[in-house]
Amino acid sequence: MTRFEISQTDDTHVVLGKLTSPYGVKGWLKVYSYTSPMDSILEYPEWWVRQGETLKRISIVQGRRQGKGLVVQLEGVDDRSAAEALAQTDILMPKESLPELSDDEYYWHELEGMAVFTQAGERLGRVSYLFETGANDVMVVRGDSDSIDKRERLLPFLPDDVIIEISSQEGRMVVDWDPEF
Repeated sequence: MTRFEISQTDDTHVVLGKLTSPYGVKGWLKVYSYTSPMDSILEYPEWWVRQGETLKRISIVQGRRQGKGLVVQLEGVDDRSAAEALAQTDILMPKESLPELSDDEYYWHELEGMAVFTQAGERLGRVSYLFETGANDVMVVRGDSDSIDKRERLLPFLPDDVIIEISSQEGRMVVDWDPEF
Protein backbone atom coordinates (compact mmCIF):
# COMPACT_ATOMS: atom_id res chain seq x y z
CA MET A 1 0.00 0.00 0.00
CA THR A 2 1.21 3.46 -0.85
CA ARG A 3 -0.02 6.68 0.67
CA PHE A 4 -0.39 10.09 -0.84
CA GLU A 5 -0.40 13.00 1.59
CA ILE A 6 -3.31 15.19 0.58
CA SER A 7 -5.72 16.68 3.08
CA GLN A 8 -9.45 16.71 2.57
CA THR A 9 -11.28 20.06 2.48
CA ASP A 10 -14.85 19.15 1.42
CA ASP A 11 -16.68 16.51 -0.58
CA THR A 12 -15.45 17.72 -3.97
CA HIS A 13 -11.92 19.11 -3.47
CA VAL A 14 -8.72 18.25 -1.63
CA VAL A 15 -6.04 20.66 -0.42
CA LEU A 16 -2.72 20.06 -2.17
CA GLY A 17 -0.81 22.86 -0.47
CA LYS A 18 -0.67 26.57 0.21
CA LEU A 19 0.64 29.67 -1.50
CA THR A 20 2.54 31.19 1.41
CA SER A 21 4.23 34.46 0.40
CA PRO A 22 5.65 36.41 -2.55
CA TYR A 23 9.07 35.46 -3.87
CA GLY A 24 10.87 38.35 -5.53
CA VAL A 25 9.28 41.23 -7.44
CA LYS A 26 8.07 39.47 -10.61
CA GLY A 27 4.97 37.79 -9.17
CA TRP A 28 6.44 34.46 -8.08
CA LEU A 29 5.06 32.81 -4.94
CA LYS A 30 6.46 30.39 -2.38
CA VAL A 31 4.53 27.13 -2.17
CA TYR A 32 4.08 24.84 0.82
CA SER A 33 3.19 21.43 -0.61
CA TYR A 34 1.23 18.71 1.20
CA THR A 35 2.03 16.20 -1.54
CA SER A 36 4.71 13.57 -1.24
CA PRO A 37 7.15 14.07 -2.82
CA MET A 38 6.62 17.79 -2.38
CA ASP A 39 7.35 18.77 -5.97
CA SER A 40 4.64 16.47 -7.36
CA ILE A 41 2.25 19.39 -6.76
CA LEU A 42 3.89 21.00 -9.81
CA GLU A 43 2.67 18.14 -12.03
CA TYR A 44 -0.82 19.64 -12.06
CA PRO A 45 -0.99 22.31 -14.81
CA GLU A 46 -3.92 24.08 -13.13
CA TRP A 47 -4.80 24.68 -9.52
CA TRP A 48 -7.85 26.01 -7.76
CA VAL A 49 -7.07 28.64 -5.14
CA ARG A 50 -9.47 29.50 -2.36
CA GLN A 51 -9.76 33.13 -1.32
CA GLY A 52 -12.40 33.34 1.38
CA GLU A 53 -15.38 31.45 -0.01
CA THR A 54 -14.33 31.92 -3.65
CA LEU A 55 -12.60 29.22 -5.70
CA LYS A 56 -10.60 30.46 -8.68
CA ARG A 57 -8.87 28.31 -11.31
CA ILE A 58 -5.36 29.43 -12.16
CA SER A 59 -2.71 28.01 -14.50
CA ILE A 60 0.90 27.38 -13.62
CA VAL A 61 3.35 29.11 -15.96
CA GLN A 62 6.36 27.50 -14.32
CA GLY A 63 7.51 26.12 -10.99
CA ARG A 64 10.70 24.80 -9.46
CA ARG A 65 12.51 23.83 -6.30
CA GLN A 66 14.09 26.79 -4.56
CA GLY A 67 16.27 25.92 -1.58
CA LYS A 68 14.27 23.56 0.64
CA GLY A 69 10.94 24.64 -0.83
CA LEU A 70 9.09 25.40 -4.05
CA VAL A 71 8.32 28.58 -5.97
CA VAL A 72 5.80 29.06 -8.74
CA GLN A 73 4.85 31.62 -11.36
CA LEU A 74 1.10 31.73 -12.02
CA GLU A 75 -0.73 33.04 -15.06
CA GLY A 76 -1.81 36.66 -14.60
CA VAL A 77 0.33 37.17 -11.51
CA ASP A 78 3.01 39.49 -12.88
CA ASP A 79 4.18 41.58 -9.94
CA ARG A 80 4.71 41.48 -6.19
CA SER A 81 1.35 43.15 -5.45
CA ALA A 82 -0.55 40.48 -7.38
CA ALA A 83 1.47 37.79 -5.57
CA GLU A 84 0.70 39.37 -2.18
CA ALA A 85 -3.02 39.18 -3.00
CA LEU A 86 -2.68 35.37 -3.33
CA ALA A 87 -0.46 34.84 -0.27
CA GLN A 88 -1.85 32.51 2.41
CA THR A 89 -4.38 30.88 0.07
CA ASP A 90 -5.03 27.15 -0.17
CA ILE A 91 -4.22 25.24 -3.35
CA LEU A 92 -7.04 22.81 -4.17
CA MET A 93 -7.81 20.18 -6.75
CA PRO A 94 -11.14 18.56 -7.61
CA LYS A 95 -11.05 14.96 -6.39
CA GLU A 96 -11.99 13.65 -9.82
CA SER A 97 -8.81 15.27 -11.24
CA LEU A 98 -6.52 13.25 -8.98
CA PRO A 99 -4.72 10.33 -10.59
CA GLU A 100 -6.44 6.99 -10.16
CA LEU A 101 -4.65 4.70 -7.74
CA SER A 102 -4.27 0.94 -7.78
CA ASP A 103 -6.29 -1.20 -5.38
CA ASP A 104 -3.61 -1.19 -2.66
CA GLU A 105 -2.98 2.58 -2.73
CA TYR A 106 -4.87 5.28 -0.82
CA TYR A 107 -4.90 9.02 -0.61
CA TRP A 108 -4.68 10.19 2.99
CA HIS A 109 -7.99 12.02 2.66
CA GLU A 110 -9.62 8.64 1.92
CA LEU A 111 -8.36 7.24 5.23
CA GLU A 112 -9.24 10.26 7.37
CA GLY A 113 -12.55 9.71 9.15
CA MET A 114 -12.51 5.91 8.78
CA ALA A 115 -13.68 3.89 11.78
CA VAL A 116 -10.88 1.70 13.17
CA PHE A 117 -11.57 -1.73 14.67
CA THR A 118 -9.35 -4.39 16.21
CA GLN A 119 -9.47 -7.92 14.84
CA ALA A 120 -11.68 -8.77 17.83
CA GLY A 121 -14.20 -6.14 16.68
CA GLU A 122 -13.43 -3.50 19.32
CA ARG A 123 -13.83 0.02 17.96
CA LEU A 124 -10.77 2.19 18.71
CA GLY A 125 -12.19 5.37 17.15
CA ARG A 126 -11.70 7.21 13.87
CA VAL A 127 -8.62 8.19 11.88
CA SER A 128 -8.17 11.88 12.65
CA TYR A 129 -5.11 12.51 10.48
CA LEU A 130 -1.83 10.97 9.34
CA PHE A 131 1.76 12.17 9.44
CA GLU A 132 5.19 11.08 8.28
CA THR A 133 7.94 10.03 10.67
CA GLY A 134 10.62 8.92 8.24
CA ALA A 135 10.45 5.23 9.11
CA ASN A 136 6.73 4.87 8.35
CA ASP A 137 3.55 6.92 8.29
CA VAL A 138 1.48 7.16 11.47
CA MET A 139 -2.30 7.33 11.88
CA VAL A 140 -3.76 9.33 14.74
CA VAL A 141 -6.86 7.44 15.88
CA ARG A 142 -9.12 9.34 18.28
CA GLY A 143 -11.72 7.66 20.42
CA ASP A 144 -15.30 8.77 19.82
CA SER A 145 -18.73 8.14 21.35
CA ASP A 146 -18.89 4.64 19.83
CA SER A 147 -15.37 3.51 20.72
CA ILE A 148 -14.17 1.48 23.70
CA ASP A 149 -12.68 4.64 25.26
CA LYS A 150 -11.84 8.27 24.41
CA ARG A 151 -8.08 7.69 24.06
CA GLU A 152 -5.95 8.95 21.23
CA ARG A 153 -3.72 6.27 19.73
CA LEU A 154 -0.81 6.51 17.32
CA LEU A 155 -0.81 3.50 15.00
CA PRO A 156 1.90 2.86 12.44
CA PHE A 157 0.53 2.66 8.90
CA LEU A 158 2.08 -0.72 8.11
CA PRO A 159 -0.02 -2.67 5.62
CA ASP A 160 -0.19 -6.44 6.17
CA ASP A 161 1.40 -5.95 9.59
CA VAL A 162 -0.73 -3.49 11.58
CA ILE A 163 -3.28 -2.61 8.88
CA ILE A 164 -5.13 -5.85 8.13
CA GLU A 165 -8.05 -4.62 6.01
CA ILE A 166 -9.32 -1.35 4.56
CA SER A 167 -12.86 -1.05 3.23
CA SER A 168 -13.38 2.29 1.52
CA GLN A 169 -17.00 1.44 0.77
CA GLU A 170 -17.78 0.78 4.44
CA GLY A 171 -15.51 3.57 5.74
CA ARG A 172 -13.68 1.23 8.10
CA MET A 173 -10.39 -0.52 8.67
CA VAL A 174 -9.30 -3.48 10.76
CA VAL A 175 -5.99 -3.35 12.60
CA ASP A 176 -3.84 -5.81 14.50
CA TRP A 177 -3.46 -3.66 17.61
CA ASP A 178 -3.73 -4.19 21.35
CA PRO A 179 -6.36 -1.69 22.63
CA GLU A 180 -4.41 -1.37 25.88
CA PHE A 181 -1.40 0.04 24.03
